[in-house]
Amino acid sequence: MKTAYLLLVALTLSACGTMQSIVKSSFPYTATLTISHTADVGKEYSAMSTANSFDQNFAKGGNDAAYVNAVRIISAKLQSTDPSDFNIGQLASLQVYVSKIDGKGEEMVASRKNINPTIGNSLVLDIDNTHFLDEIVRESNVRVRLVYKLRNAIHTDVKLHLVMNIAAYPNK
Repeated sequence: MKTAYLLLVALTLSACGTMQSIVKSSFPYTATLTISHTADVGKEYSAMSTANSFDQNFAKGGNDAAYVNAVRIISAKLQSTDPSDFNIGQLASLQVYVSKIDGKGEEMVASRKNINPTIGNSLVLDIDNTHFLDEIVRESNVRVRLVYKLRNAIHTDVKLHLVMNIAAYPNK
């Protein structure tokens, strides 16, 4: 009985801004980006992907991002997944941009310059949270663009998993 009551309360609150800000802030956006083995050292390249979040279709009607505002990235991390032991230090620098799926409203949200050559297979990025991403997270899909420069040549395509945590506040 108590579980049913809690479920009813949760469903009732799911449409309100406070609940949606908690939900949006709880589930990160993730994307898998591919670094091409054909990229030349020292030249700038882009890799693009669609970011997904568990809560994108949380509500019956889809994304409830209209109930939140002041959405910002609060942390971002890259992890090599294929090969899992790829040293991200092979990259000299990188920037992460998010936008609507058509590329409109693109904002840089994270970067890293002068990456340590021996960093290993995971890297926490420096955040640029000066931009509000309210309009972007209201979209059903979010595009991620990774701009990178290689420090050393690589001999196989590399898949990097990006995790971006956000903070959102209730829309009043």
